[in-house]
Order: sequence, then structure tokens, then C-alpha cells
Amino acid sequence: MAEQDDVLHLIDDTGAAPEDASARKWKIAVIDDDAAVHEGTRFALSDYNLNGATLEILSAYSAAEGRELMRKHPDIAAVLLDVIMETDVAGLELVEFIRNEIKNETVRIILRTGQPGQAPERRIIVQYDINDYKAKTELTADKLFTSLTAAIRSYQQLERMVQTRRGLEIIIDAASTLYDFKSMQRLAEGVLTQLASLLNVECAGILVLRDDGAGSELSVLAGSGCYSRFIGTTSSKSLDPDLREMVEAAFSRRKNEFADHRSVLYLRTGSGREVVVLLQAERQLSDTDRALVEIFSSRLSIAFDNVILYQQLHEANTQLEDRVAQRTRALMQANRRLSSQWMRLQRANGFKNEILGTVAHDLKNPLGVILGRTEMLTELIGAGSPKENVTAQVDHIRDATRRLTNMVDHLISDAMADAFDITIRREPVDIAALVTEVTDANLPSAVNKQQSISVSAPPHFVTMCDADRIREAIDNLVSNAIKYSPIGGKITVGVTHEGTNTVIRIADEGAGLSPEDLGRLFGRFQRLSAKPTAGESSTGLGLSIVKRIIDMHGGHVAAHSAGPGQGSTFTVTLPATET
Repeated sequence: MAEQDDVLHLIDDTGAAPEDASARKWKIAVIDDDAAVHEGTRFALSDYNLNGATLEILSAYSAAEGRELMRKHPDIAAVLLDVIMETDVAGLELVEFIRNEIKNETVRIILRTGQPGQAPERRIIVQYDINDYKAKTELTADKLFTSLTAAIRSYQQLERMVQTRRGLEIIIDAASTLYDFKSMQRLAEGVLTQLASLLNVECAGILVLRDDGAGSELSVLAGSGCYSRFIGTTSSKSLDPDLREMVEAAFSRRKNEFADHRSVLYLRTGSGREVVVLLQAERQLSDTDRALVEIFSSRLSIAFDNVILYQQLHEANTQLEDRVAQRTRALMQANRRLSSQWMRLQRANGFKNEILGTVAHDLKNPLGVILGRTEMLTELIGAGSPKENVTAQVDHIRDATRRLTNMVDHLISDAMADAFDITIRREPVDIAALVTEVTDANLPSAVNKQQSISVSAPPHFVTMCDADRIREAIDNLVSNAIKYSPIGGKITVGVTHEGTNTVIRIADEGAGLSPEDLGRLFGRFQRLSAKPTAGESSTGLGLSIVKRIIDMHGGHVAAHSAGPGQGSTFTVTLPATET
């Protein structure tokens, strides 16, 4: 035993170069209650090397220690397991633990027994999920090497299958996730995340998009690790020189490239866009990793085109919504115009009916007078009546004609005021002179009724207004005062300046206004309780015309009466300056 210890000591002290810490080592578990077995196994496998990978031998000296070891190291490739330890079936129970409790199906289990008769080989192979069964006496160094190599190769194949299955599952899951992204940047971030998950490594990555082929600017859509600072970069010049060189080389090469710790993926979408993904991993990718990355990248073009189509659809939908909104606004405006025109037509039709009613009613009487007096005049002339009689009939005809003329003038004025294109022409007007002029024009009518008119208007009283329209409004008010005042009545007209307004008041001593009259005074075709005192006619339009004219000037007209028989006062308020 001392000699064996010396040999082992010499092996431990060999001057071999230290192994590369980053090189892979196959983990092998030796679970046996005999320490000599552990030492012999280590000696026999001390120079083991498979595909550049050496061994890392882990020891457990009982089934209980074996359980802890297998829990702690799920990546053990092979187990050299003794059958009889604490009990005659401790090793077999450990097999059940490995396969059924911790669900490790990839580790290769080689049973070693010193008493093969106690555990018949056929029953063990059939009943337990093991990969080899050897008696310790037959497991020489060469056979141990052979059995272990077969087990490691089997483990390696299973490991690749597990990685492939896991990778394919990730790719399938990633497909549904990546196809749900609606923005290019979110998709790019998802691609880097899924690649790191697929390779099961921590890695730095960058995803670069080129829209319109060679010569166009590059856009960094996503980055992780040391590349995250380039996110949002829209020019290749913003990248580090070495990184820019790798990215531009990938666009020129147009194919994937796998180096020791760096992988560059290239893909071209159906819409002509190009994408380069650069990954910097901590370990070299295996053939399985590379194959999975190839499969994953081949599906990415569909995801990128899906996002592009979604964005185009979203833009088209937005444009369509804008056009629908514009058309809707245009239709609403057209509907409002049509509604406004319809209302104007309705008002025009109502006004026409009112005019026709007025013509049929108010103009019929003067026309009858003219017709009757004309017939009487004809008879008088034929009978040679005195000149005085003929003159009287002519006077009656003249009065009736004058009344008809006034009615027609009023109707025309009201029709003009109803027009929608009527505008007020504002200019400086000496309102005192205008009121005096209107009063003088109505003086003969007042004299005929033995009425007096007094005017109080300071000279050079200038107001911004339309002289023609204000003259028409004042004329209506003065003529009404004469018409409704009794024989010998007194009418006063006054002009004052109150604040920033010009105020015109026309007062009479006529029949006055009842509360009912005051409520409907300025409406069209209104018949008041008071009647003209000398049989004059009235269309009921004069005051409505006055109100329309004053309203168009931004002014106000009002009437006041103490009651029937107590006269009336009409007050017109106009802005003295243009607002």
C-alpha cells in the first residue's frame, strides 16, 4: 500500500503544464464505500482526455452522500456506482432516486459490484434504468476507459438532444412572442432576450437595421450589456471603430459567422430590409447552439416583416381615419349650410305669405278708394260739375295713391332689411342735422293735423352710422308720432350724448300703449290697440324695420308709455363711435 501511495504521490507532483481553466471537464461521480476504489479509479483515469476535455472526478462514500452529490451536480456525465453499500441494495435504490426523484435522465450509470451473484445481471439491466453492469474484478483500466468513454459519448449525444429540444421549445415560444410585437424596437429587444435564453448564457448583443440597402444609414434598435450605450444611434460613425467594422463587414458578407466568443447573424426581410445581430458570449458556442441560432434567425425575417406590415397598416388606418374625420366634418358643415338655407327658405316663404296677406288686406282699401273716386270723377266731368267738386275727388285720389306709395316703400324697406347680404356703411354723420332734416320733411303732415313739432338737437353732433338707414328709422318713428297723435297734439324730438352713446327720443301725446302693445310692438305686421287719429293706414311693418336697422348698428330701440291715453316715448340708442 505504501508503494501505491508513492506512485500516486509521484503522479500528483508531475511537472505537467496547468490545464486551461476555461476548458471543459467531464464530471464523473464515483459512489463507493471503499476508499481504495476511489484511489484506483483516479489513478486509472488520471490521463483521460476525450475531444480535448479531461475529467473532474467527484467522490461519495455512501448512498446518502451520493444523493447529495447528485442534487448538487445535475451536470454529472457518468456515475460509477457500487451496488452494496449501507445495504445490499443501496446502489439500486440510488438509481431509483436519480431517475425518478430528481428526474435526471441524461447521466449515464455504470453499476460496479464485488458480488455479482447477489444481483443477477439480466434482472438488474431490465428492472433498473442503468447503462452498464460490471463486476469490479473484470473492470480493468482499459475496460474502465472503454466503458467510461462510451458512457460520456452517450451522455454527450443526450445532452445535445436535450439542448436541441430546449432550444426548439424556446424558438416555438419565441415565435408567438416575437410576432406579437408591434414596434421595431420592441421586436429588436425581444430578439436579443430570446437569443440569450436560447443559448443559456449571459451575453452582450447589438441589433442593427439597414432600411434601403447599401449606402443607407444604420439604426441601432437594441443593445444589451456593453452595447446598450449605442441604442438609438442612427449613424454607423457613432459606433466604436472595431464594432462598426464588424457590422459593416456582416452587411457586406451577407451570411452568418461564428467565432470563438462572438457570433454575427445576418438576415434579409421580404421587404428588402437588412438586419445584423452581433452577440458576445462568455463561452464558445457548440454545434448545437449554432444550429439552433441558424433556425431561430431564419424565422426572424417573418417577424420583422410582420412589424413593418403592422406599422404600414397602422399608418394607413390613421390616414383613413383622418380622411373619414375630414369627410365627416365636411358633411356636417354641408348639413349645417343646408339647414341654414332651409331655414332661410322657410323664413322667406313665411315672409312671402305675410306680404301677400298684406297686399290682399292693406292695399285693397286704398285701391278701392282710388277706383271709386275715379268713377265719381268721370261722372262729375261728364255732368259738368263745378271745379271744386272735381278738385276734391282728385285730392282723394292723390291721398289714396300716397298711402299706397308709403305702403310699397315700407314693404321694400323691410324686404331689404331681411336680405342676408345687407351691410351697414359706417361714416361720420351729423346726427342733429339728420334728425332736423327728417322732422322738416314730416312737418307738412303735422301741420295738416294742426300738430306742433319741436326739435332739440345740439349742432355738429357727429355719430358713426349709415345715414340712409338711420334717416329711414327716424322717419318711421316721426311719421308714427304724427299718425297716432291727436289733432292739435304736440311732438318733441331730442338728441343727446350719454356716455359713449347717441340717444334720440321721439315723444308724442297720442293714445299711448297698453302692456300688450309694448310686448309685441316691434314684431312684423302687428296691429296695435291704438288707431291712427286721421284715418291713416298702417302696414304694421314700420317699427319692425326700425328695430332691424338699429340692431344692425349695434344699438337699441325701446318704447315707454304710462298707459292708454298718456302718449308714448320711443328711445333710440346708437354707439357714437365705430366698435
